Amino acid sequence: MLSAFSNTLKIPELRQRLFFTVGLLAICRVFAAVPVPGINGRALSEFFEHASQQAGGLLGLYSLFTGGALENCAIAAMGIMPYISASIILQLLVAVVPQLGRIAREENGRQKIVQYTRYLTVILCLFQGYLMVIGFFESPGSLLRAFTGSLVTENWLANPFIYRLVAIISLTAGTMLLMWLGEQITARGVGNGISLIITANIVARLPAAMQRTWIMFFPGEGLESKYNFIHLLGMVAMLMAVIGGIIAVTQAQRKISVQYAKRMVGNRMVTGGQTYMPLRVNYSGVMPIIFAQAILMFPQKIFLWLGTKIAFFAWMAELLNETRGHMVYYTLYSLLIFAFSFFWVATTFNEIQVADDLKKYGGYVPGIRPGKPTADFLRNSMTKITLAGAVFLTVIALIPMWMYNQLGIDYMVASFFGGTSMLIVVGVMLDTMRQVETHLLTRHYDGFLKKGRLRGRR
Repeated sequence: MLSAFSNTLKIPELRQRLFFTVGLLAICRVFAAVPVPGINGRALSEFFEHASQQAGGLLGLYSLFTGGALENCAIAAMGIMPYISASIILQLLVAVVPQLGRIAREENGRQKIVQYTRYLTVILCLFQGYLMVIGFFESPGSLLRAFTGSLVTENWLANPFIYRLVAIISLTAGTMLLMWLGEQITARGVGNGISLIITANIVARLPAAMQRTWIMFFPGEGLESKYNFIHLLGMVAMLMAVIGGIIAVTQAQRKISVQYAKRMVGNRMVTGGQTYMPLRVNYSGVMPIIFAQAILMFPQKIFLWLGTKIAFFAWMAELLNETRGHMVYYTLYSLLIFAFSFFWVATTFNEIQVADDLKKYGGYVPGIRPGKPTADFLRNSMTKITLAGAVFLTVIALIPMWMYNQLGIDYMVASFFGGTSMLIVVGVMLDTMRQVETHLLTRHYDGFLKKGRLRGRR
């Protein structure tokens, strides 16, 4: 494996792609430090540094995905999430809207869908930027109860229209620049650019997490730590087990045997053969966890905002906050992950179209009649493996919450032991290593593994 890393620098094209990718990721990190004009980001950074209880909330999760850009009130404060939201919306619409489905199946349909995604990203950026400026920059206390005052500097408050216009345009430009850089990485670098940007933002919090881990075991002179060497060994063992489990389940797939009969193509006979159709166990990826977290967190923030005017909503927000860390919250969170896992598979995996394509090209599953019986077989197979994937996602999602609420471990540290961040990081690293290994094998170099190869994620 070490020789494979050294061989990546011996291939000129691969070396150029790697340096290009690292350079653009460094530029993305610079955007996380450039503040929005008229915003005092230092006050928010100091608040997040001293108010660790906010880390487990919605803003803490959003700050994790933006790599600290939200805390700095930077132009990249919205991160790449508007583009991710637009991509998810278009993907779901393609599955349920017949007109978009036909466009996607056309010759240049993929390019049209990508263009629609960019247009929708701009619209979402303007909308989310307006909400962030009005609801967060001007009144951060509505979301952070212990924060007082405004983040807007006094000289900009004299003309609120100009300030809001400049702030919204700056936030939109930051997200669109990140989107463009991600597309450049995908085209001229290594790996999926958008995924690598999110991964870089998550990994950027690793030094701070390591510092807080050190403070956990060595709090300083005159202070006694409640953690000892046994706890450290347990944390390391848990980290290795979580990473190994994520790799195993991410790579896990059920191979459906497919047989192709001989058929005539033009004036020649095409020989049939046997292959397989890979059905991934974790087909929905990290999306069910993100959806479940959004469903549970957004109502509390809405009630908290409405509670400044109506006492009933303030009571509801406090009630939702008290359920965090209790069995009721864990149960509801798990049920939502299960529900969204099956929902995502139902909307993105079209077993009827797969069965029709197999029949069209002369393929069939041995022992299963073509057409509707094949579609029913694929649906039943996906239901079984989706159940296993949902159980896995639930366990991974609950580990950081359990460490934070029950063991009292800092949420920034606990977030690297599972949950959304670890799933994204491990999945993206596997995909990037697979692409690097493809370049190595193409040029007759050894890959990362002596036995077997890194399987593709599709």
